[in-house]
Amino acid sequence: MSERGNSIVLIGFMGAGKSSIGRRLAALTQWSRYDTDEMIRKKAGRSIAQIFAVEGEEHFRELESETVRELPADRSSIIVTGGGILLRKQNAAQLRRLGFLIYLRADEKTLFRRVSRRATRPLLQTENPRARLHELLETRTPLYEKYGDAVVDTAQKNHDEVAEAVLQAAPSFASR
Repeated sequence: MSERGNSIVLIGFMGAGKSSIGRRLAALTQWSRYDTDEMIRKKAGRSIAQIFAVEGEEHFRELESETVRELPADRSSIIVTGGGILLRKQNAAQLRRLGFLIYLRADEKTLFRRVSRRATRPLLQTENPRARLHELLETRTPLYEKYGDAVVDTAQKNHDEVAEAVLQAAPSFASR
């Protein structure tokens, strides 16, 4: 296995808390934070929903892969990923080179409650968003489980508790 970086990479389904926990971890560690969805929005000059609507999901996935390749490998950082980033094997391989992957997990009911708060999730803009969420979870959960180096459940914890659990799981912090 090739050498891995010291970054903390947050993976998991939409609504698991990756963005919020990423911001909390960056504040605690004083490391730079890279959020792949934010980077894509900035580079494209429009929202992810607009990218999906105009160019489609495949174009978004290509932008996502480009963004992963641009992430810095030479320093420890907090990397927040989109929920579908592991759909491409090359993304998973690159993220593993950057650091330790933490799968932020929550049960389906909790995820649906969280993602239903905002209507900005393009993959859930369907006639039956609950069924679509279930379908996406069925496809993605095995990828999170395969590539995650550790799992932190976010359903019953506040942001501080989740951030502390992530730091305890990450090798670069577990020895503190």
